[in-house]
Amino acid sequence: MAAKVTNPPQQPGRRVLVTGLSSFWGGRVAQHLEADPSIEVIVGLDTDEPKVELDRTEYVRVDANYSILAKIVKAARIDTIIHTFLVVDPTQASRRTMHEINVIGTMNLFAAASAPNSTVRNVIVKSSTAVYGCAAEDPTWFTEETPPSRPLRHPVERSLDQVEGYVRDFAEDNPHVAVSILRFSNVIGEEIETPLTRALQLPAVPSQFGFDPRLQFVHEHDVIRSILFVLKNSLSGVFNVAGDEMLPWTEVATICGKNTFPLPPAFQAALLWPLKRSGLVSLPEEYLNLLRYGRGVDTRRLKAAGFEYHYDSSAAVNAFIEAVRLRKTLGHHDPSYRYERDVEQFFRHSPAVIREP
Repeated sequence: MAAKVTNPPQQPGRRVLVTGLSSFWGGRVAQHLEADPSIEVIVGLDTDEPKVELDRTEYVRVDANYSILAKIVKAARIDTIIHTFLVVDPTQASRRTMHEINVIGTMNLFAAASAPNSTVRNVIVKSSTAVYGCAAEDPTWFTEETPPSRPLRHPVERSLDQVEGYVRDFAEDNPHVAVSILRFSNVIGEEIETPLTRALQLPAVPSQFGFDPRLQFVHEHDVIRSILFVLKNSLSGVFNVAGDEMLPWTEVATICGKNTFPLPPAFQAALLWPLKRSGLVSLPEEYLNLLRYGRGVDTRRLKAAGFEYHYDSSAAVNAFIEAVRLRKTLGHHDPSYRYERDVEQFFRHSPAVIREP
């Protein structure tokens, strides 16, 4: 699916549907969309309630495979879908749940988007560089067209590859729709938690004995900015998203003020089990491979379209560890948000509420 730029709509009034509203990315994308006056309607779908405060996003509870999505798209005359509800971290879901969310959910999404008389004209899918796999034969840089060096073996890699297959088929069958896939590298920042960010907060950072892989990182703010950039410019195609530089894992640990603890090949599972059982960190095989071989992706395509990163890889890691140190010093002071449906309905719809002009 080659990249192309279509003329973005100039008139206000976009009607956007965000999947995965309760997820880290879905909630934050919706918050940024609310600040855009050209967005007329925002509908957020999820199995769980939102975890961040939202002003004008309408939340709809759905099942994991989005079986009623077609009805919602038709009823709200949705023209833009931002699909953030994909499991890219294998520690967050079972294999069965991952398949239901990633594969079945995406199938239903595109069935809704391709229904007769569909109003959908833009689709953005948040994917991951995990679709390239991780192997000793990997090139230094994966371009958007580079295939995996070996057949994909892990459930998260295979499910994302299936998702992208559905995206490509939909784009081919619906040339009037601007369809984009954003493949994000290792995300890091002030708030996001991943197996790698949890590993970097341990007293000694796990590594693979005899290996010092080079990794790329993308700051969580650049993740949101890239999604909004693609939306604003109605870009089509596949785009790698990662900060400049590839950092050796030992250098990443040094930036975080830590030493690495090499895991001997014969005893990795036994050494990691106490960390997994205590909930401190879980490093599934996908991440152990990453800590053996690393992964680099070519990001020139999105830059050529005009996107400018605010963080390179080292700046993203520095921002992460500064936030960790600040939390340790000051603690968490922001009150946690809890969605209360009756309260939300009152403030949004009651005639008793006086709204500012």
